[in-house]
Amino acid sequence: MTDLRIRPATADDIDTVLAFWRTAAEGTSISDDRDGVGRLIARDPGALLLATGRAGELLGTVVAGFDGWRCHLYRLAVHPGHRRQGIGSALLSAAEERFARLGGRRGDAMVLTGNERAHHAWRAAGYTPEEHWRRWVKPLPARAD
Repeated sequence: MTDLRIRPATADDIDTVLAFWRTAAEGTSISDDRDGVGRLIARDPGALLLATGRAGELLGTVVAGFDGWRCHLYRLAVHPGHRRQGIGSALLSAAEERFARLGGRRGDAMVLTGNERAHHAWRAAGYTPEEHWRRWVKPLPARAD
């Protein structure tokens, strides 16, 4: 796609991103709310990357988080009407370039086990599953200020 622009998200993009994920992303996350996305943007302003088209419409997203040790990829999503046009690949390239600038050594991606379409996209980008790892999670209580 020739008119594709990749840029970091700002606080002004939060509502658009949340609406986009309801249409384009598979599954939901505990952080899929204004507070969660706002904290991400405030803490790491370059982490949430947006792919936009000629008219500024949101076509894709990826979260490229780097904690100083590991490079984590989340929420790679492309608008259903614009898939298979290189948008996901462009987002991953931008994420990997970001990681390289920050000194990252390896990207890891959170990919739903049942999302076969995503498996094909990640494999095409050179990622492979590490079957010997299992993600363990624990929701944390909300912080009272």
